[in-house]
Amino acid sequence: MTIQGAVMVPHPPLIIPDVGRGQEKGIQSTVEAYHRAAKRIASWKPDTVVVLSPHSIMYADYFHISPGSGAEGSFARFGAPQVKIKVSYDREFVELLSQETEAREIPAGTLGERDKRLDHGTMIPLWFLDHYYKDYQVVRIGLSGLPLSMHYTVGQCIKTVSGLLGRRTAIIASGDLSHKLKEDGPYGFQAEGPQYDSRIMDVMGRGDFGELFDFSEEFCSKAAECGHRSFVIMAGALDRLKVKSEKLSYEGPFGVGYGICTYETECRDPQRNFLDQHEEQVRRAAEERRGKEDAYVGLARQTIETYVRARRKITVPKGLPSEMYSEQAGVFVSLKEDGQLRGCIGTIAPVRGSIAEEIIENAVSAAMKDPRFQPVEEEELDKLVYSVDVLGKTEKIFSKEELDVKRYGVVVSRGYKRGLLLPNLDGVDTVEEQIAIAKRKAGIPEEAEDVQMERFEVVRHF
Repeated sequence: MTIQGAVMVPHPPLIIPDVGRGQEKGIQSTVEAYHRAAKRIASWKPDTVVVLSPHSIMYADYFHISPGSGAEGSFARFGAPQVKIKVSYDREFVELLSQETEAREIPAGTLGERDKRLDHGTMIPLWFLDHYYKDYQVVRIGLSGLPLSMHYTVGQCIKTVSGLLGRRTAIIASGDLSHKLKEDGPYGFQAEGPQYDSRIMDVMGRGDFGELFDFSEEFCSKAAECGHRSFVIMAGALDRLKVKSEKLSYEGPFGVGYGICTYETECRDPQRNFLDQHEEQVRRAAEERRGKEDAYVGLARQTIETYVRARRKITVPKGLPSEMYSEQAGVFVSLKEDGQLRGCIGTIAPVRGSIAEEIIENAVSAAMKDPRFQPVEEEELDKLVYSVDVLGKTEKIFSKEELDVKRYGVVVSRGYKRGLLLPNLDGVDTVEEQIAIAKRKAGIPEEAEDVQMERFEVVRHF
C-alpha cells in the first residue's frame, strides 16, 4: 500500500501564532491536536502530500489540480507577511492524475489557474507539518460543485496514481466544519450548524465514510460547512483500505467548528468500498421510486431516459389519466441528483395541446437544455429524482401579504422582464426570499419596487 494515511484538519488563520497574537490560545486543544496530526504524517515519511483545499481554485464543474513546479504563499492578508510557505509540486503525480481522471471521464486537470499563490487552506496544515518533516512534494487539488460521488472518484484516482508511481502518499483533507455555531459568531447561528458538526465528527471519528453521502446539499449549505467535499475526496483515496481512525479534537468557541481526525492505513479491506455501496443504494432507491411514482412523474422519467439513451423524443403514450390528454396547463419539470438541482425547465402558461405534451417537451429541456447545467448523461439516470409541477392560473396581486411561500408561487414582472419561482422550495423560507429570487431570475434589481406580481398554485407530483 502506498497510501500511508490521511488527516482531517481545519484551517483557521488565527491558529498561526503570528496571526492569532494570543487568540490561538482560545483553541488550544485544536493547536495541540494539530501538532499530533502533523507528527503522525511525519512518521509516515511521505514522498508526496496531497492537499485537498476548499480555498484553492474552485470551479462548479471542474477539479483544478495546481500546475507547475511549485508555489509559495504568505499570511500577508492576515497581517503576517513574514510567515511564508513554499512547496515543490510532484509534477509526475500531477500529470498522471490528470490522465487518470480523464480516463474515468472526471472533469479535472491543470487548466484555469487564476492565482498561483498557495491558499491558507493549504498553508496552515503544511505550516504544522514543516515543524516535523520537510522531505516531501505536494499535489494541491481544489474542490468543485460536482456531486459527492465524483469527489470520491477523484480520491480513487489519487490512490491509483500513488500505486502506479510507488509514492508513499499522505492525504490532508483541509476543511473547517460549520460556520453557523453561535449568534455572536462571525457568521451567525443556524440550527443545522451544531447538528452538522455533531454528525460529521461522529462519522469521521468512526471512519465510516459511506455516511458522508447521507449529508444532503441543503443541509450542508444551511450549516455553512466548507470541508465536506475535502473529506469525501479523502475517503475515496482510502477506498478499500482498513484504517485506524482516531478523533483527536473538536472545538467551536468562535462560532466555527474545528475538527481533527487521523487515519492510518493497515491493510486492504474490500468491504470498505463505500462508493460501490452508495451506488447500489441509489439503484435500489431508484427502483423503489419507480414503483411509487404517479403517471406525471413516470412520463417525465420515461421521456428523459428514452431521450438520453436513444436521442429520441417519445410520443404521448396510451394509458395516462384522462386529464393529461384533455387539459392544458403550464408545467415545470425538475431534476435533482445527490440532493442538488440538476435541471428545471417549465412554462408559466400552456403552449402545447395537453398536459402530457407539456411534460414531454419540458422534461427534455430540463435534462438537456437548462443553461446552468451540462446535459444529463446515461450514467446519471438512476440518480435522478423527478418532480412535476402543474401550474394553476396566475392572478394579479398587489402586496407581498397576499403570498404564502409554501402555498403560492410568484411571478414578478417589470416591463419585458419576467421571473417566476415555484412555491414550497427547499431553502426558500420567506416571501421576501421568494420575491428576491424571482427578481434575480428576471434580471430585475432587488431594490426595485415598480414591479407587478402574480401568484399561482401548483399541484406537485413526486
